[in-house]
Amino acid sequence: MECKTIPLLFLTLLVVLASGAAAEANVPAIFIFGDSTADVGNNDYLPTMAKANFPNYGIDFPNGTATGRFSNGFNSADEIARKFGFKMSPPPFLALTLEGLRAQMSRGINFASGAAGIFDDTGSSLGTVVPMGLQVQHFTTVCANLTASIGSDAAHLLLSKSLFLFSVGSNDLFENSKKSSTAHGAFKRTPAKLIADLMLKFKDQLKGLHGLGARKFGIVSVPPVGCCPSKRSISTGECDRELNYLARRFYNAMLGVLRELQSTLPGMKYSLGNGYEMVANIIKNPGPFKMKEVKTACCGTGKYNGGWFCNESANLCPKRDEYLFWDWYHPTQMASRIAASTLYEGLTRYVTPINFKQLAED
Repeated sequence: MECKTIPLLFLTLLVVLASGAAAEANVPAIFIFGDSTADVGNNDYLPTMAKANFPNYGIDFPNGTATGRFSNGFNSADEIARKFGFKMSPPPFLALTLEGLRAQMSRGINFASGAAGIFDDTGSSLGTVVPMGLQVQHFTTVCANLTASIGSDAAHLLLSKSLFLFSVGSNDLFENSKKSSTAHGAFKRTPAKLIADLMLKFKDQLKGLHGLGARKFGIVSVPPVGCCPSKRSISTGECDRELNYLARRFYNAMLGVLRELQSTLPGMKYSLGNGYEMVANIIKNPGPFKMKEVKTACCGTGKYNGGWFCNESANLCPKRDEYLFWDWYHPTQMASRIAASTLYEGLTRYVTPINFKQLAED
């Protein structure tokens, strides 16, 4: 599908008409892709172990409801959407009927799936998840319905002004680290091979979305995943250096890919959040963020509460805003809120070449 351009004279009118109630936000719509850091319930509709639709998840969400978010409350997708004037993340794609999809598509949809990755097979050991490639295919369905509803010109305009948000890559690094480097286990890619393969795959996915009309790409790179409680719990409490090395390489490679795409794809703009630097800064200097615990999860079992999901029988901290990690892998609502503020209006040390606010205004 290719969206057509329209005369600049009609831009403002068509954006307002196409975006409906979301026109009050400073982007007409937000389309969200990625993994459990952004999933708002897609995995609730899948046969997978990667679910968060039970207590203590959602304990700080409105009405204390577990909604499939891997958080005590709102997650990063919600907090970023709130920065743009929305109440929270748009709803999960898999929760929408055809009628619901048509009612929601001009305001945004969330395609993210817990445990998913850039590679098609990432997360499959836990059951059925929606990898990035399939998330892009799901967006193709949305794009077709949007075009049928408001016409190709108005659809292209709306998509060109919308934000396409991505938070993905961590699970690909996790899974590679579990594999064997010998012939007696699943093949483990070398760091150079892993990053190169991920970038090649992700670049094709971004190009596919650009071909469907996406122009503004907000991407959150991989944080220091070696420092999450699950990794500290199987060591002496130190971060996993191999995983953190891969996370740093992922960011540098992603920056190169985005620069290349911006130079070759018409109208493509991007804002890349340095997830590694953002989280590492909190770990090294938690005081300014009013955090008191950056190693142990608020909710969990075992050492550093990094042994399993945050269920009703897990240890639960009383002051969740003082913790960086909610469970063995995921940030607290407060950590997600800090990250969203940084992405939205942070300096180039944390988000480059422009922040998410500038991306929306550009």
